[in-house]
Amino acid sequence: MTITPEQFNKLVTKDEHQKLEKKVNEIDKNVKKILNSVDGIADNYKTVKAEQTANLGAHKRMQKDINEVRGHVGLKIKNATL
Repeated sequence: MTITPEQFNKLVTKDEHQKLEKKVNEIDKNVKKILNSVDGIADNYKTVKAEQTANLGAHKRMQKDINEVRGHVGLKIKNATL
């Protein structure tokens, strides 16, 4: 099978291939760094979300206790919605 001069000019040389391979490897390393960072951020978000939920529950329990004490001492009970 013969190729035309235009097709021959489009062939990749060994040096061009090696340069491209190096660039692809660098991109791969950078993508892995980015994914590791994103995974770390996602883990931090999960932790913060869990802590937020726990704090919200604690605040609701404390407000209930505060309202109970206010009722015992004759103060107006605060309707707080968290």
